[in-house]
Amino acid sequence: MKTNLPAEPNAFVGRERDAADLGRLLEGMRAVTLCGAGGIGKTRLALHVAHAVLDASPAAGAHDGGVWFVELADVRPDGTTEPVARRVAAALDVAEEDGRPLTETLADALHAPPVLLVLDNCEHVVEECAKLTGRLLARCPRLRILATSREPLRMAGENVWRVPPLEPDEAVRLFLERANAARPGFAVSEAVHEVTRALDGMPLALELAAARVRVLSAEQIARRLADRFRLLSAGDRTAPARQRTLRAAIDWSHDLLDGPERVLLRRLSVFAGWTLEQAEHVCADPAPSGGALPADDVLDALTALVDKSLATVTGETGGKVRFRLLDSIREYAAERLADAGEEEEFRGRHRDAVLADAERDGAIALGVEPAPWTDRVALFHRYDTELGNVRAALTWSLDHGDIAEGLRLCTALRTFWIARGRVAEWADRTDRFLSAARDVGPRVLGPALAGRAQLAMGGRDFVQAARRADEALGPCREAGDDVMTATALITGAECLARAGRFAAAARRLDEADALVRDPGREWTRAYACAARGYLLIRESRLREARERLGAAASVMRDIGHLWGASHAMIGLGRLAELRGDPASARGHYAAVLPVLAEIGARPELARALAGLGRVALARGDLPSARASLAESLALSRSCGIRLDMARALDAFAEVVACEGDERGAVTLAGAASALREATGREPGTGARRERVLEPIRRGIGEPLLAQYWGEGRAMTADDAITYALRGPGTVPPPRPPARGLAAPGAAGPVTPPSSLTAREREIARLVRRGLSNRGVADELVISPATVARHVTNILTKLGFSSRAQIAAWAVDNIPAEDS
Repeated sequence: MKTNLPAEPNAFVGRERDAADLGRLLEGMRAVTLCGAGGIGKTRLALHVAHAVLDASPAAGAHDGGVWFVELADVRPDGTTEPVARRVAAALDVAEEDGRPLTETLADALHAPPVLLVLDNCEHVVEECAKLTGRLLARCPRLRILATSREPLRMAGENVWRVPPLEPDEAVRLFLERANAARPGFAVSEAVHEVTRALDGMPLALELAAARVRVLSAEQIARRLADRFRLLSAGDRTAPARQRTLRAAIDWSHDLLDGPERVLLRRLSVFAGWTLEQAEHVCADPAPSGGALPADDVLDALTALVDKSLATVTGETGGKVRFRLLDSIREYAAERLADAGEEEEFRGRHRDAVLADAERDGAIALGVEPAPWTDRVALFHRYDTELGNVRAALTWSLDHGDIAEGLRLCTALRTFWIARGRVAEWADRTDRFLSAARDVGPRVLGPALAGRAQLAMGGRDFVQAARRADEALGPCREAGDDVMTATALITGAECLARAGRFAAAARRLDEADALVRDPGREWTRAYACAARGYLLIRESRLREARERLGAAASVMRDIGHLWGASHAMIGLGRLAELRGDPASARGHYAAVLPVLAEIGARPELARALAGLGRVALARGDLPSARASLAESLALSRSCGIRLDMARALDAFAEVVACEGDERGAVTLAGAASALREATGREPGTGARRERVLEPIRRGIGEPLLAQYWGEGRAMTADDAITYALRGPGTVPPPRPPARGLAAPGAAGPVTPPSSLTAREREIARLVRRGLSNRGVADELVISPATVARHVTNILTKLGFSSRAQIAAWAVDNIPAEDS
């Protein structure tokens, strides 16, 4: 077989499916162009595909005329097809004829035999290549063209194949292959994954980075990628100059841009991703002067950047196409922006645009601005894609001392982060701005503090939530901001209710209600109504609670806010559980799942699923209980909200106990206790845990219970969750501990701290008999004050608010003669 294909220099790694698909594509298409950014691996992929065609041709007879490789990188254009034609003729060993165009001579030479022609690096002679290949294909029916270019040739019959970055696993394989060639024995590590992620799966960058393992560890390479152009500057001396360094590869593409394209490229570096409308708003020079980049030129310049493989289409969101720059190209463009003296202006413009959008969208999310539910759903998904832009805007604001703008941005978007369970990062970002907010006025500071309280509430940090809510009241009132004053009051009331200070919580809610009676404040009014419903549940005023929660859900539905309605309906589900109506409870919990899933509201989705798990458990449907609780636990783990994880582990302990796994039940209860303590809370979870542990204690005895409890407390949160999510019946049978010894490595108390002491169980038994504190004191020969203290401890440990609840619990959990 005739060929001049250069040998592949080393193992071809990754893109196996692309290579196979391209081989099949060439069987049916006569012109295929591989397009992609510099360094993306176009030439290497084309060479590999050509070798595969060559290897298959002797048997198939498909390319008897040969497979020919034509390197065009150093061809100098002169406005005609002749320079390209000469290079093709030289590769095919076709001689020029005097007085006859070389294109005609080539067409005659290629007319009969089947030939595959590989044209490499067409981008700087793209028009010439398009004209030449168009003529040859028209004259040579058995000719096939495989071209590589940073932009399409744009000729009839062309099939453009966009060469993407390597997949993450392919990128790691390539790095390891090249690293082992440079330093045998090099092994994969987390730092390798970090490097390949940072380099966007760009093969040239990965190969240059792997070459550095001769003198650097993967960890050192990862740390030095902040200056990637200096790091990735020691390529193969035998490679073309444009492929020896990462900067040279991008320089080659940049030099082929015209003026407006270069201007737009550098200005786009302020974005993590963008739409055409965002690019026009931020990157264009203002009218009427238009400057270097009028708004009307942005579309054409952006189209050119996409065609030339410098900008990438990432998909559609909300009916708009989104674009991005690969990280290496973005960093290069950012350097150009700084060199042009435009960084301050355009990063500021970007931040201001993000802030304006966030404040508008935040008002829609909270029902301040009317909108249908579908629009609100779209906003939640929009901020998945805008996350990088928000982070960039916050970083710029903090670095440049724009504290008020940063706080406004944090406040505007708090709803999105709370709903999605992303409170930890955004609480931390808000705290950084608050710590520098000495000169910020009350109109910004008050809402920021109230928003920070809500973030803490979303993360189940009730102490922080209460503190920030109290701090917010002064500046909110000073600014005359009734809505944010009410927001702070409601958050404070929720914290007071959890602390058992019901009267104080009710007073705050009364004040909040008075502030949000006017039209346009329905969301906050419904929020206060739902908070009142949850407070009434804690006070065991269930009928009133149902009225308030139902009213809150109704108002939220009326304003098209189904997420807010779902929050109230979860309360109605819990209320139905307490009233002994499992069918209604299940209905409420199941009804909210589609809504919460639609916006990805992970924390509340986890709580609704936990409710379904409890209802299934009460029915004795253990498989359904396990399935719902497993999904709930996985969601809680993904949010990182430790209190929710602890609650889910407690629920799992009950399921496991019902499955007959006593060791697993105690272990999970111990893990939940330790996780609660890690959040600064009391380790107990009340009557539910007692209902699980008390029968096990009686069955296996205190020493074995203490061993399993200690094993659970010694687990990490991830280990405990993995343990919970295992299938039933997969744990080895328990082994009795040595007398007087806990399990090796066990941490924490030797008995569950939430369990009642012997004296407390004795007092609970007497309360069950209807004795007053004086009667119990006489029975046990202790003072009434001591009895009152023990009763308070029992109420606290079991999560109860009345002696009647203690008596009812004791009937089921304490034998009549227990002492």
